[in-house]
Formats: sequence, C-alpha cells, structure tokens
Amino acid sequence: MSWIAIVGTIAATAGIAAFLPQSWKIIKTRKTDGLSAAMWTLQCVGFALWIAYGVGLGKLPIIIPNSICLILSAFILTMKLLPKQHMEKVASAVESVVPGS
Repeated sequence: MSWIAIVGTIAATAGIAAFLPQSWKIIKTRKTDGLSAAMWTLQCVGFALWIAYGVGLGKLPIIIPNSICLILSAFILTMKLLPKQHMEKVASAVESVVPGS
C-alpha cells in the first residue's frame, strides 16, 4: 500500500470515527438541545454532494467513507428533529442491539 493510500485510509477512518462520540452521547443521554439542526443539515448536504462527486469520478475511496459519514450525520440530525418520545424509542432500540451498552 502506498503512503498516499495509508494517509487516505487514516483520514477516512478519523472522519468516520469523529461522529461516533456524538452519536453515542445522544443515545446515552437522550439530549440534543445543544446541537444545531442547521449545521447538521448542511453537514448531510455536504456529504451527499461528496458522494455525488465520488460517483461522478467513479472513486469508491470517496464514496464509501462519505456514505458512512452521511448515515451517521443523518442519524444525529434525525435524533435532533424527532419528538422526545420517538427519540427515546430509537435510542432504546439502538442500545438494545449494541453489546456492552
């Protein structure tokens, strides 16, 4: 593997991992009060555009990590926008399938 592929893999992994603490905090605390819906909406739009760009170039290294980041960002945005009782149900469902939670 070339050094550029290693750097790209590390960058993609770090980018994906960056969303996990926020997602998990929402699941555990059931709180999204401090989150900006506008910011997460723009984040989702940005990832969707990166995916479109990657598809246009036919580059899986762009498509795959941005798709995962879009899913995680959309989860956070969805949890922000859901009514409290629905958020509780989603968080409980996720907790029930995650080992050690």
